[in-house]
Amino acid sequence: MIPSYKSLILIVDDTPKNLQVLGKTLHEIGYNIAVANSGNQAIDSIEKEKPDLILLDIQMPEMDGFEVCRRLKQNEETKDIPIIFLTAVTESSKIIEGFELGAVDYITKPFNSSELSVRVATHLEIKQSRERLHELNATKDKFFKIIAHDLRNPFTGIIGLSENIERILTTTQTVGIDKILKYTQIIHSSAISAESLLENLLEWAKSQSGRLDIHPKIISIDQIFNKNIELMRGMALKKEIEIEKQETIDEAFADELLVNTIIRNLLSNALKFTEKGGKVYLSSKQKGDWIEISIQDTGIGIDPKNIGKIFRIDSKFTNLGTDKEKGTGLGLLLCKEFVEKQGGNIWVSSILGEGTTFSFTVPAKTKE
Repeated sequence: MIPSYKSLILIVDDTPKNLQVLGKTLHEIGYNIAVANSGNQAIDSIEKEKPDLILLDIQMPEMDGFEVCRRLKQNEETKDIPIIFLTAVTESSKIIEGFELGAVDYITKPFNSSELSVRVATHLEIKQSRERLHELNATKDKFFKIIAHDLRNPFTGIIGLSENIERILTTTQTVGIDKILKYTQIIHSSAISAESLLENLLEWAKSQSGRLDIHPKIISIDQIFNKNIELMRGMALKKEIEIEKQETIDEAFADELLVNTIIRNLLSNALKFTEKGGKVYLSSKQKGDWIEISIQDTGIGIDPKNIGKIFRIDSKFTNLGTDKEKGTGLGLLLCKEFVEKQGGNIWVSSILGEGTTFSFTVPAKTKE
């Protein structure tokens, strides 16, 4: 079974005929192939582009396969690349030595093409399963962090402030209406934050468990814009931020719930990271068979070194909003997941200190 993407296999052998036979066999199956005729050349090749799997000859001059394997397993960047030894040696001591160095398997010469293809496919599948398990563990850790800390924060504020209001109203303590109003506004803001986070958690859980159904239909982007502008009106007023709709292509063919979730999260982020008195712009335009939707702000921007972290589940990158608002990063992960489930792309452009634009694509309205 060949993986869904064309895996890159590096073949290392000092015999040209072996390189030719192995390369031709695996290329015909559908893999991408790279070759090296020495241990040093293999190390240089791996530094430029890491393969998904290495077929490594044991007996080579200057640097044998065992030494190549030893160096790769000592390097954090390459230690997880599966290595299958190619050998004419069948002595058990040599085979054991290869396994002790970290090889996952061995194939004896002359090569049997059926055996070769099965062993390669098996170890590529194992590698992908491990990577998927790592991703699932990172997702689990993310959930625990959110539940243990971020979801607790807004409820702590709600409970504490509501107790203060109760104390004021049930005692002779004299407090101005302005202070009570401020307390209720904070409670309302905390409740909205908790509700939004809880919705994201539930939607993310559905997505990760495979229970998220996609129901594309003709939807009104303008109506979704209006719905979310109204939802975020309180936050925008508090920070005196103007939300402006620019020219829009109204209709798309997409899942309304997913698009609404994407826009809600991106608009909330834009408001969070925009200074008092700033602006946020919503727009959409058609590009071929796609509608490109953008949320642009005049906020604090993103440091270029952090751009690559914002859509990664295993990223430790977090940042406070301009009013010290806390975030989990889960909203952007949801956006990426929901955009890609509809076949689209999502990206970000930003200038530190000047603002950020998040853009994503969904399918355009189908022709009648």
